[in-house]
Amino acid sequence: MMAEKTMGSERSPFISHALHQIIVHRSMTTSAKTKTMLKMFSVGTLDQPDEVEDREVLAVEAHDLEVPSVVTLDSWGMSTEEESGVLLEPKTAQRKPGGWKERNVRETSNDWFAGELHGLLAYSVSHGSGLRYKRHQHLGMITLTLTASVPELHPPPCTAQQLQHNQCIGPTKSQLGVLYLALGLLSIGSGGIRPCSLPFGVDQFDPTTEEGRKGINSFFNWYYFTFTVIVMIALTLVVYIQDSISWAWGLGIPTMLMFGSIVLFYLGMRVYVYIQPEGSIFSGIAQVLVATYKKRHLKLPTTEELPRILYDPPLKGTSFVLKLPLTQQFRILNKAAIIVDGELNPDGSRSQKWRLCSIQQVEEVKSLIRIVPIWASGILCFTAISQQGTFTVSQALKMDRHLGPKFQIPAGSLGIISMITLGLWVPIYDRVLVPALRRITKHEGGITLLQRMGIGLVFSILSMVVAGLVEEKRRASAILHGGLDGIAPLSVMWLAPQLILMGFAEAFNIIGQIEFFYKQFPENMKSVANALLSCTIAGASYFSSLLVTIVHHSTGKHGHPGWLGNNINEGRVDYYYYVIAAMGGLNFFYFLVCAQGYRYKGSDQIEGEEPADIELNSTKN
Repeated sequence: MMAEKTMGSERSPFISHALHQIIVHRSMTTSAKTKTMLKMFSVGTLDQPDEVEDREVLAVEAHDLEVPSVVTLDSWGMSTEEESGVLLEPKTAQRKPGGWKERNVRETSNDWFAGELHGLLAYSVSHGSGLRYKRHQHLGMITLTLTASVPELHPPPCTAQQLQHNQCIGPTKSQLGVLYLALGLLSIGSGGIRPCSLPFGVDQFDPTTEEGRKGINSFFNWYYFTFTVIVMIALTLVVYIQDSISWAWGLGIPTMLMFGSIVLFYLGMRVYVYIQPEGSIFSGIAQVLVATYKKRHLKLPTTEELPRILYDPPLKGTSFVLKLPLTQQFRILNKAAIIVDGELNPDGSRSQKWRLCSIQQVEEVKSLIRIVPIWASGILCFTAISQQGTFTVSQALKMDRHLGPKFQIPAGSLGIISMITLGLWVPIYDRVLVPALRRITKHEGGITLLQRMGIGLVFSILSMVVAGLVEEKRRASAILHGGLDGIAPLSVMWLAPQLILMGFAEAFNIIGQIEFFYKQFPENMKSVANALLSCTIAGASYFSSLLVTIVHHSTGKHGHPGWLGNNINEGRVDYYYYVIAAMGGLNFFYFLVCAQGYRYKGSDQIEGEEPADIELNSTKN
């Protein structure tokens, strides 16, 4: 339908295809958000209507199911247009003038990552910064809305004819300055909210009670469920408003919702539970490493000598902190806790923080070391997930997308199938499956976190295998009925099974990762744990780009078309899917090896066994 509009249409191609070109891969949020506005800004089509019950529960509902959702709506409401436009209109994208865009996109994208880093560091300093970051986010949205609604703040409209002849009027320096100001405020605001919202939500539960622990387990599921639902709204309703009404309304509505979220957050401040920060995030790590190096020549004490030779003071502070017992894994780090003459004050405190560390500090560093191999295994899972926003869209364009005689499914909207799957499965898993499994396994979460992540990896592998089989059938059908440029007379719903499997992969592996990182990170690094998922996404994005480059250069030789050429019928995307599936299989065995030797934080027990009892310091404000 709208996908058939010609280049001569009054509507900018980047807006006319918006509903059809939705990219659902969550890893694109940061860079796509920036590039969307820059590209729309550069052709002057930004604002054209035709062109474009208790304390815990109350606190959680008032903040963590509402504020992050609005932030997500803000982000995704303007993040979809660019990636899909480049994918489905490559020739148009190439005609857009200005090498400055790609250079500035990289610079501005770095601002988003810097904003998130700033946010996770801020969480360790003060929870009171949350309201400040929301104000930054709101100011950024207001400024961005103004660039769409005030004619003086954006270039004049660009017709398809001007675009074709490279005659579009670009933005002035002052207009770009306002745009970058908006993006800068957004990067600081969203970067401060995202890493901190999940830890702050979990802080509302009491981990010393059984109900509190069960609430925490459910919270991770519902947090990601809410995120998914809001993304679906942003990818449909908000994008529809931007396309059919105006970009001013499309940006203005999330801006108004953001204001409402600030009001709700402010009203709930009296019922929130606040955990006071316990010092710097990274200084403790550095102290352990430095102290270990300085004492590298010392001999490790025997078991009988441990109580009097190792520094193990009682916990102090105002937060929930697990008292971690000494473990023998990575024993060399235990040297950092060996007491040497002159390192203790008369009151028993340390005289030199960079020469003597507590057992607690040492075990926290060990926890981080154990997490890294598990974290690395998630990169390939995200690599598989990313395919639904790229090659799956290309497949859909060469299939029958009609549902009935009049309705045609937008190619880019197919990814919503995986979101619907996740949205339907999470409540069933949390309310039905987990209680049933809990009665069988006697484990609070029904199954362990590593088991949940492993199941997700299996689903991601199966998704790629099914994707390869479907692509093999689609390609053969397309060539049989129309040659290399043919469209397969297969319903686009043949792609649904691989997307459903990918939805299960997200429900198990991604939510499992979020919960795993949060529970296994040291208490004073919870915000880093939340941001670590972004690092996984970034790693998957870089790895996917590298893999595409390698496959493209290694298969497109000696006059033979590559697997990933411009014409999907000419290429062999099915082989590419099989490569990812094979790599996923190897990654799964790597994960099993890492999981079998993994010791949960505060325990010498291996995966699958219940941790030992741990002393808890649980004073709250």
